[in-house]
Amino acid sequence: MRLTAPDGTVSLHRLAPLADGTDRWTAEIALDALGTWHYRFEAFADDHATWAHAATVKTAAGVDIELSAALGRELFTRAAEDTSRPRAERTALVHAATRLQDADAATTAEIAVDPALAEIFVRRPIMSLSSQTASYAIVVERTTAAVGAWYEFFPRSEGARRLKDGTLRSGTFRTAAKSLPRVADMGFDVLYLPPIHPIGRTHRKGPNNTLDAGPADPGSPWAIGAAEGGHDAVHPDLGALADFRFFVREARKIGIEVAIDLALQASPDHPWVAEHPEWFTALPDGAIAYAENPPKKYQDIYPLNFDRDPEGLRAEILRIVMHWIAQGVKIFRVDNPHTKPLQFWEWLIAEVTAAEPDAVFLAEAFTRPAPLRALAAVGFQQSYTYFTWRNTKRELEEFLSALATETADYLRPNLFVNTPDILTEYLQFGGRAAYKIRAAIAATAAPTYGVYAGYELFENVARPGSEENIDNEKYEYKIRDFAGAEAAGDSLAPYLRRLNEIRRAHPALRQLRNLAVHWSDDDGILVYSKHLDGAFTDTGASDTVIVVANVDPHSVRETTVHLDTRVWGVEPGDAFEVEDLISGAVWTWTDHDYVRLDAFSEPVHILHVRSRA
Repeated sequence: MRLTAPDGTVSLHRLAPLADGTDRWTAEIALDALGTWHYRFEAFADDHATWAHAATVKTAAGVDIELSAALGRELFTRAAEDTSRPRAERTALVHAATRLQDADAATTAEIAVDPALAEIFVRRPIMSLSSQTASYAIVVERTTAAVGAWYEFFPRSEGARRLKDGTLRSGTFRTAAKSLPRVADMGFDVLYLPPIHPIGRTHRKGPNNTLDAGPADPGSPWAIGAAEGGHDAVHPDLGALADFRFFVREARKIGIEVAIDLALQASPDHPWVAEHPEWFTALPDGAIAYAENPPKKYQDIYPLNFDRDPEGLRAEILRIVMHWIAQGVKIFRVDNPHTKPLQFWEWLIAEVTAAEPDAVFLAEAFTRPAPLRALAAVGFQQSYTYFTWRNTKRELEEFLSALATETADYLRPNLFVNTPDILTEYLQFGGRAAYKIRAAIAATAAPTYGVYAGYELFENVARPGSEENIDNEKYEYKIRDFAGAEAAGDSLAPYLRRLNEIRRAHPALRQLRNLAVHWSDDDGILVYSKHLDGAFTDTGASDTVIVVANVDPHSVRETTVHLDTRVWGVEPGDAFEVEDLISGAVWTWTDHDYVRLDAFSEPVHILHVRSRA
């Protein structure tokens, strides 16, 4: 195999045949640099291996000794004439050719099996009848593109305060920085901020998406753009660009990376509307079309139109992304990417990652399966999924298995448990058990998951007839007492902290393809495992985690679970020891085990397979 690194360095790798007689060949190669690698397979007649095999067989049989020596001498002489070989190689080849002059059977056989000479031809083979495949690309990205625990908050709510007249004053990047230790203490390593740009005033939305915003209502951050600037500016209430850079630096100091929203749309007050009307869709009466998702209407947002000036729009968006990269941001959560052309995303992500290989794009595309998967295929490093709406045992078995198999080669799921737009009925009516169950499954089933602020406070009251929180933070400030709730024992933060500790301690949970679904006798008990062989862990020890979840948040369930223990190398019937990483309990298990899961105390077992009993 001919492998070309991102810097253009070319290396050759010989594949070895598997010992199963299937004519399959393999090689393990570490791709140790970020960027796009290219490889192609080359097949050829290996002149040295052919001669060595024939010479070994014939000398042992006492056949054609002189001919074998002559053919070997000609082969080694030809190889030694290659001036691109190192001097030491050429010297060894000349010496072998000299020894083969009138060589007897013993000498010829000795040279034929000499491993040092064979290695020379492995490194730089002499090839006959060479043919090759087309070139294929493989992209190597940083770990954060595949593994991470995300937390989302609105910086304007962090440090927001009530004035004497009863109105609320926005928090700033400086006050939001004081919340960073809280996020880090829970073990999250990526902090996602909704849009931080100036917000339009025309058709500004009021509380709960009403059309009658008051003078103190902040509006939706997704209505981007005002007299103060557009996508390359920060909202003046949050501070200046220097304050944002301060926030990013403070986050980095405690191990958090900041992600921001890339929402390609504009408020009616965005500078683009006056400067580039060709970037929007004009209606027959001359008005610009606003965004709609019937029955929802977003009069405060104008979608972009990529048909009329695609080159100009591409250049501007690339400029914006590179502007934020210059401020220290390398992760972008992209709002509704399925409403923009696939070709645009393929181009933009390629342009950005060529200049900044560390860049990561998360697609927020709650759309049909085909476009959701297509976005991943054209370059998005991560994708939101339908996880929030997969709640029963059967739904989760099918969904998680598909993520680990059908789409795993190109789609990396980010299992957000909730968002400002999504408060499912499961969470609305499932009580605190539902919040534990969903967080535990998200944190263990995929390498990347996310939580929106307020989840740890069990915020579960929806606006009537919707899947959104009432008094939604998208349209107003939200003052929360996180510390007080935790001090009172009324917070999920300790549980989230423990989940993230478990994720860090167990490399099997940081892989996607290794999920295996097992069985239970109860239609409310989900069972799956994650196993990673010791060859792929830093310690050299295998890692196995079994998750047993009662997905019915209203019940106590007792059942028998049935495990295919061969997944982690234990023969059926053999005993092994498991430790519950939540409760600390230790049990001896086999492939058939009794469980009792009380949704009102601990609805999920997260079990580490410790040893054979």
